[in-house]
Amino acid sequence: MVERDGAAGVSHRTVSREAGLPTSASTYYFDGVDDLLTAALTSCMTEDAANVRSITAAPGDIRRRFAEQLARAVSASGPLIAEYELFLLAARRPELREATDDWLNAAADFAHCFTTDPVRVRVFVGAVDGLLIQALLTHLPPTVDEWEEMVHDLLPGPRL
Repeated sequence: MVERDGAAGVSHRTVSREAGLPTSASTYYFDGVDDLLTAALTSCMTEDAANVRSITAAPGDIRRRFAEQLARAVSASGPLIAEYELFLLAARRPELREATDDWLNAAADFAHCFTTDPVRVRVFVGAVDGLLIQALLTHLPPTVDEWEEMVHDLLPGPRL
């Protein structure tokens, strides 16, 4: 729904209609629109974090797998745009910020596979989000090979 209508299109009525349920069903589970948005953001961030954690836990070339994940996310741009709309909404609404922690921590954990430098970890996490947003704005998003190069530039050196 956020993908199609944006965060502004989220209400108890629209969520219930989308689910084919009476409005009372969504009001029973969610007190307000912020609760609906928090649930949507939490779901997205949890899924993204789980994907990154499975990459981080895998043996072998995890930079390449991470690059493939980034390329997949950009190629199916609708869900990613919706995620970033919710992600940026959290900047305005502190009550939504906790939902972003899972993604930010998973990205940091990935970076820790290559560095113990907290500044480099922070740069990596911020750069990934910035590069994903930039990729959504271009007609030629990065290829998997280009994503891999960027990840390697941000996190040079062998896996720790």
